[in-house]
Amino acid sequence: MAPSRTRPAYTADERTQLLGWLDMQRAIIHWKCEGLSEADAHRTVLPSSPLMTMAGLVSHMRWVEHLWFEVILLGRPAEGPMFQETEGADMMVEGIPLAQLLEEYERQCAVSDELVAAHGLDEVGRHPDFKASAASVRWMLLHMIEETARHAGHADAIRELLDGETGYY
Repeated sequence: MAPSRTRPAYTADERTQLLGWLDMQRAIIHWKCEGLSEADAHRTVLPSSPLMTMAGLVSHMRWVEHLWFEVILLGRPAEGPMFQETEGADMMVEGIPLAQLLEEYERQCAVSDELVAAHGLDEVGRHPDFKASAASVRWMLLHMIEETARHAGHADAIRELLDGETGYY
């Protein structure tokens, strides 16, 4: 089930606020996909960005979560489409149903949440090949809020271009 589009409490502790804001942005990604046909989910609306489809964006977000929390934080092998030589491979999802991509994203977010829960906010990454491993879990969460919110804005624009649906919160 997609996270709620509810802001965290004003007085919540730091971890609750960070995760609350991240969950809200994740939920907006899901919301922007509601009711889309498969054709629209895979349709390009920006001629200069042919991989920027709603389906491609969801896949990208799944792999960004994997990169930051499994690869950089835990030091696991850098495997998956983000690490292929073909630029944008994580957004190449022709033929993959949007529902499957959303399920994969949701599962990856759950993995990310478990990993974050198991680490202190001041702990840093472990991957020896990524300079970003010097970042703390706090920094990674702030970055993921920024990354997810940025792409939620893209999803908002894509949705409006696809079928005129608007709205943010």
